[in-house]
Amino acid sequence: ISLNPDDGRLYGSLEYKHDAIGQGIMDGMGGVRNDNEDGFYIAVFDVARINREHMNAQEVMTTVYVRPAVDDFNAEVTNQGRTLRHRFGCSGIDGLTLAPRWGKGRGRRMLYVAYGIYSENDRTDNDYQVLLCYDVDKLRKHEQTLVPQNLHHSGPKKADATYYIHTGNTCWGVQNLCYDSHTGHMLAAVYPGKKPGWKNFGLYVADGQGKPTREVLKGVEPRTTGLVMPLLMQGEHDPAHDTWGWNFKWGSTGLVSLGDGRFYVSVGGRDKATGRQYCEARLFRWEDQRGLVPVE
Repeated sequence: ISLNPDDGRLYGSLEYKHDAIGQGIMDGMGGVRNDNEDGFYIAVFDVARINREHMNAQEVMTTVYVRPAVDDFNAEVTNQGRTLRHRFGCSGIDGLTLAPRWGKGRGRRMLYVAYGIYSENDRTDNDYQVLLCYDVDKLRKHEQTLVPQNLHHSGPKKADATYYIHTGNTCWGVQNLCYDSHTGHMLAAVYPGKKPGWKNFGLYVADGQGKPTREVLKGVEPRTTGLVMPLLMQGEHDPAHDTWGWNFKWGSTGLVSLGDGRFYVSVGGRDKATGRQYCEARLFRWEDQRGLVPVE
């Protein structure tokens, strides 16, 4: 989720799908059933109207259909002579943030929505994080309330821009995407991938001083080009694949910039007495080369 100071509304990613995760969630809710189709949405919350507990989401939330992600999720592609589902390994959408148009340095905020990516080690077309970029103002005309038993398709046919970050495959893509106005960088906290031969970092950072360049996307069939955001060349280098990142294990459950070089990062653990899991928001600061460092 990400709060937009321009309109005071909260933006989040919302999925309705019937894979193993979706079925598990529905079963955990007592076998509740939704529309049989899969749908991915930008959820927009009017926070000024959230004033009590147990409110119906339809009172405070509207949604916009993310058509490109649905199309990629449903697509069949060829990779190394095999027919596979899910273009780019798309499993849906996950982390999102608000930032200027990449490469411009400043300007009004755009909404960036990152794909979830399936962890599959035997394909070569899932080594990019995919970010859809939307003009927030243009989304308003598409907003509708959501009825789970009858999913709507109200949304732009395509994003205003699509960007790619070459990180190698991760487990479920970008969990938390965070733009930092202090450095101009965009941080992506992930569950590290499992592909052999890769460094498989937990934190990747897109360089806010670098401009996206149109490149041939590695491992994608047929030959496809896209705008690739450069990684910040700090932290640890994976020379075999020319990726950079940090073995930082926090942030996948929460990461927010304070805009002054400091961040609140969700740090998780398990209570030894009860066995229950927990998360704490702890203060970190950004240091060049070192990355996120705890504030003592």
